[in-house]
Amino acid sequence: MSDLGSEELEEEGEDNLGEYEGERNEAGERHGQGRARLPNGDVYEGSYEFGQRSGQGIYKFKNGARYTGQYLKNKKHGQGIFIYPDGSRYEGEWADDQRHGHGVYYYVNNDTYTGEWLAHQRHGQGTYFYAETGSKYVGTWVHGQQVGAAELIHLNHRYQGKFLNKNPVGPGKYIFDVGCEQHGEYRLTDVEIVEEEEEEETSVNVVPKWKATQITELALWTPTLPEQKPPSDGAGPEETLEVEGATELEEETQDLPKALEGELDLRPGEEDADTWENSYDVDQGEGRGRRAEGANASFEEEEERQAELQD
Repeated sequence: MSDLGSEELEEEGEDNLGEYEGERNEAGERHGQGRARLPNGDVYEGSYEFGQRSGQGIYKFKNGARYTGQYLKNKKHGQGIFIYPDGSRYEGEWADDQRHGHGVYYYVNNDTYTGEWLAHQRHGQGTYFYAETGSKYVGTWVHGQQVGAAELIHLNHRYQGKFLNKNPVGPGKYIFDVGCEQHGEYRLTDVEIVEEEEEEETSVNVVPKWKATQITELALWTPTLPEQKPPSDGAGPEETLEVEGATELEEETQDLPKALEGELDLRPGEEDADTWENSYDVDQGEGRGRRAEGANASFEEEEERQAELQD
């Protein structure tokens, strides 16, 4: 990243004065507000004191880098913003031409570091945000490395423990958003990797390995239910009526099938209606035929008696 090599962007000293337009003191030194175009192509515009850049100013490098901030005796000192050629930038405190104190570094890959600096390096307490994963390291830094107690925060869980050379080491714990914790420790494991088969040289890569020892119980939230009154020993008047009514209704319901058995037997089903009606018509027809035959027989006998009397 640019924060490791930005010290190479040196500003040209005032020994090579170049072209200058601005205020001077009685001794002819650059003093006050002025603009200088240096022989290497850099341009400075701002405040001077006794021939040196001091106070607020803007220094533009020929490679596109730019510093806007405070100076003291030709060196960046105080609050300032440095924009590097790759587009990354630092906003914060400076001392003796170096990032020193508290500041924020915006990297070209959208990562950010917010915290303390010492001699151009992350040193002290600081937070590094990883834009690609959304994770962030919050803790101690020593000369640009993650060392000491820290917390590594992810989207749905976090790790608390100690770090050494950017790796977690020793006891620690994972805290999950669902409410449980996993305790354990990181152990460093040496892994040998052969770079080329023809050569016997190998490189050693130290990989931390997590070993869980304990998982805390998950505390679930239990809602408070309203208290229910215990039922009384004796039933009230309304309850007695309801029980009696229910008993009578139950008895009537039980007797109902018995009372309807005869009616149901006499009633034809839908599929037997035509047969039942036809049988009824046949029975009626047979009755009328027998009565007609009896009447005809009596009439014939009466006619025979009358004929005998006449003879």
